[in-house]
Amino acid sequence: MSLISALLALASCAATAPTVATTTAPASTDTTRKAPSSLPVEDLSKYRPTFGGAKPEASATAAATKSRPVLPTNQVNAQIDQRLRDQAYTNQNVKYAQGYRILAYVGLERDQAMSIRRAIIGQYPEETDYVTFKQPVYRLWVGDYLTRLEAEQALQRIRPLAPKADLQPAQIVLNKTAY
Repeated sequence: MSLISALLALASCAATAPTVATTTAPASTDTTRKAPSSLPVEDLSKYRPTFGGAKPEASATAAATKSRPVLPTNQVNAQIDQRLRDQAYTNQNVKYAQGYRILAYVGLERDQAMSIRRAIIGQYPEETDYVTFKQPVYRLWVGDYLTRLEAEQALQRIRPLAPKADLQPAQIVLNKTAY
């Protein structure tokens, strides 16, 4: 019974399906949209820009300008010089910048922090050191380096004196000789 009802359903679907032409004509590959024939065709050529070729007199003047130097019409050198002076004055007042310091010691022993400090300053007297104490921890910071490359080079020099030394980003002091 179910077989008969399935066959009837298939037969009814086949009867309502569109018929396919069995011609061997090639399918049209034109996929452009066809304009409806009911609308009038509008001529848009009057709105399109036109570009003419190079004019002979324009090329002659261009050749003449290439031979002589172009002189500036608005000189702004005085304004630029004043702004550069203002910026230089502002930069002189900058005392701190983001950079790197070497954290040479972190621990509870003040004597050990001072002995590492003495060893580093004895070997490298040009290095700046900072000892901080936040109860109960002593920290020994060494150097003021603007770039990581400088800091890494100094770390390699200091590492034999402070084996647990580490590089840390910090706010560093600029222009130490002015103080």
